[in-house]
Amino acid sequence: MSSTKRLARFYFICFIFFGLLLTFAFRLIFIQVFSSQYLTSLASKQHNIYLEIPPQRGFIYDRNLNSLVVNLRSYSLFAVPNQIKNKPKMASYLHKLLNMDEDAILKKISSKKSFVWLKRKLPDQISVKIRDSKFDGLYLLKEDKRSLPNGVFLSHVLGFTNIDNVGLEGVELVCNNYLKGVPGYAFFTRDAHQNPLRLENADKIPQDGYDVVLTIDRMIQYIAESALDEAYRKNNAKGTCIVVMDPNSGEVLALANRPSFDPNNPQNSPQESRRNRAICDFFEPGSVFKIVTASAALEENTFTESDKIYCENGEYRVANHILHDHTSHGWLTFEEVIEQSSNIGVTKIAQQLGLEKVCRYAKSFGFGEVSNIGLPGESKGMLKPLSAYSKTSIGAVPMGHEVTVTTLQLASAISVIANGGLYYKPYIIKTVVDKYGEIIKEINPQCLRRVISEKTSSRMKRILTDVVEVGTGKLAKSKIYSFGGKTGTAQKIEPNGIYSHSKFFASFIGFAPADNPRLAIAVVMDEPHPNYYGGVVSAPVFKKVAEESLKYLDTQEKMRTLTEAKADEVSLSNSRN
Repeated sequence: MSSTKRLARFYFICFIFFGLLLTFAFRLIFIQVFSSQYLTSLASKQHNIYLEIPPQRGFIYDRNLNSLVVNLRSYSLFAVPNQIKNKPKMASYLHKLLNMDEDAILKKISSKKSFVWLKRKLPDQISVKIRDSKFDGLYLLKEDKRSLPNGVFLSHVLGFTNIDNVGLEGVELVCNNYLKGVPGYAFFTRDAHQNPLRLENADKIPQDGYDVVLTIDRMIQYIAESALDEAYRKNNAKGTCIVVMDPNSGEVLALANRPSFDPNNPQNSPQESRRNRAICDFFEPGSVFKIVTASAALEENTFTESDKIYCENGEYRVANHILHDHTSHGWLTFEEVIEQSSNIGVTKIAQQLGLEKVCRYAKSFGFGEVSNIGLPGESKGMLKPLSAYSKTSIGAVPMGHEVTVTTLQLASAISVIANGGLYYKPYIIKTVVDKYGEIIKEINPQCLRRVISEKTSSRMKRILTDVVEVGTGKLAKSKIYSFGGKTGTAQKIEPNGIYSHSKFFASFIGFAPADNPRLAIAVVMDEPHPNYYGGVVSAPVFKKVAEESLKYLDTQEKMRTLTEAKADEVSLSNSRN
């Protein structure tokens, strides 16, 4: 071989060598400089597991710190696909155990993801079976499951959460930012075969959610729901609701609706059952609205209780409309007009007052506005501007037509008469506290305005007490306490805009006891039958709730007095020693 050929071969080998060296150099620079961030991230994902540590959702309590919700321990199932050796076998096993579609499971565990959820918050018996199965790539993660142990009890107030414990309705929704807490997180390290090695130091400890204390009294709520259940079934009603308030503060002590639902499984109930009728549904109130007209007439000194009003023997023309009374009356005093709930008598009172004053007082009583009670979906009802009413409205509005209200608004309105003439903002959330009992947020009673004078309030209380004693509300009369209240029966409006002759709203609003009211209660029934008068179907519910609640409150007061007396006795004994 000539020296020329050897030299050419040498140069060729050197060229190949330096070419490869240059290629490797460029590749190394590309990896180290341009791809380092991506490859570091990929390696981190392969060798480190980021695990979010969920906080414990805050509890919800009644006013006496009785727990209304609990957090139950449950386990959720997830898979790491690249650790699963026999995917078809696992899919078949989980299909039978979890009652899930086998193809859907196989698709999930065949993905290239490093983490896939299979089923959240499993029953305990399923969790045990999975733990005993010893399939590679299957893991259980401990989570909290929100539970309302009393089922339908207080369901429309408490609401419910989704699978991730995020509030969707009721207090769970309104207070979600307080209840949810702040999650923490930690890191797991894995080897090349994806086996966990150790838990690194947690970078952040979860912060549990705050607790929420309601104005609700669990015992009064129980009394109200029991009475409502019985009346709902007995009167074959389409729906019914009740609101119990402390008239001297605006605190809602009980709120319930029927039909109801189980917040642990809300998806199993129709939307109709999940609606909070007490604050969402609005309707023409009928004769319970007469308290507005009567209060305005006394406050404006237009009438006194003894003034006589001729009730036209049950038939009276207002513009082109004929008014009727359910019972014909001749001459009645102002007080008797309210006691006997005369439509004609109230219309004549309103004609002396003028529609402008009736509407002004109605607004002051809280009608036509949202109270912002602290629950979602509240309706403001309807109180039209004066210009929107017609010539016949003077015979409609004073007796509760051409206006719409909610049950909550009725409870707030009767509270005004019960407490001496003040309008307190109704509210249901009392305090938000942390795990150490420190108050984060506190809501106190808010008196927004004076509606009527104490004198007018006292006069109205006497009149409404007579409504129960001798008037249309006799079925609310108690042998133990003295009550005051007003009945109401209103025709529903058919889809064609005509008043129905077979569908009614029946209501009763009242306060207890009459001399020193501690409770204000509104009861409304939607389409009860065959009986449909408020004094017949709603007044007995009021009576039962008022009597039993007052007995309970009296007992509580006696126990508190005894406890304080014993404490004073011990203190005195200690000081002597």
